[in-house]
Amino acid sequence: MSLRLSTVILPYRRWHEGGRSAWTRAEQLGFHTAYTYDHLSWRSFRDGPWFGAIPTLTAAAAVTDQLRLGTLVTSPNFRHPVTLAKELISLDDISGGRVTLGVGAGGTGFDATALGKDPWSPRERADRLAEFVPLLDRLLTEDSVSHEGEFYSAHEARNIPGCVQRPRLPFAVAATGPRGLKLAARYGQAWVTTGDPKLYENGTSQESVRALRGQTEKLADACAALGRDVAGLDKILLTGFTPDRSRPLESLDAFVDFAGRHRELGFTEIVIHWPVPDSDFAVNEKVFEQIAMEALAQLD
Repeated sequence: MSLRLSTVILPYRRWHEGGRSAWTRAEQLGFHTAYTYDHLSWRSFRDGPWFGAIPTLTAAAAVTDQLRLGTLVTSPNFRHPVTLAKELISLDDISGGRVTLGVGAGGTGFDATALGKDPWSPRERADRLAEFVPLLDRLLTEDSVSHEGEFYSAHEARNIPGCVQRPRLPFAVAATGPRGLKLAARYGQAWVTTGDPKLYENGTSQESVRALRGQTEKLADACAALGRDVAGLDKILLTGFTPDRSRPLESLDAFVDFAGRHRELGFTEIVIHWPVPDSDFAVNEKVFEQIAMEALAQLD
């Protein structure tokens, strides 16, 4: 099974002070996709610079030619499907059809309260995602959409000419629970996971592999229930949140071992964080670039 290697570039640097160079370098290094987080602010970066995902990806589209671009992930926390669809169609057009939308239920972080509301419960987030994704699917594939739902409305929302990618740009649905996995099976061209968060602090790499195997089996069950072959769904692992932490990026050999074990679970794409000094994502840049350029060849 072939494996793709992608990266996620945090939008914390001004475009002309290192922001642009990261995206162009990502293309030079041969990454399949460069994603960015779609947050209003995030974790330890809250009190420092943080830029918007869609404008950042639009700028990245203008300075790259082959690199795919995407969010990892967008959520209903501060997005509405009608306005998001217009932005995505524009970005897909500007990039020449190189955009993937990572989408998930979101969490209880800063995005959940920045608009002055109380955080939603896990059930409320799942309820909103269950309406958000199907409506966004329609908005990206139909010229005119009207919808009156529990959470979202659209009245003759026009999205002409639609996406460059047909029938629409691909969705990578982040999910681990049954409702999210069902959405991934029905609407996703890819599925995203970060592993089992319960294992982050005290788990082992072996426990993490078992948990991920369980997630992939549940995804297969969700696909089977809809009559879909799970093999047709890309499976993306966003690293940095399993018990391994940054250890897979300590050396080329360590990453090849990590990637090989997860490829055996059926993952088709592994995403690693672009180095961020003085953070949880601080890694040796030379090793990072060596992994980008050489790891996949060693896995063939």
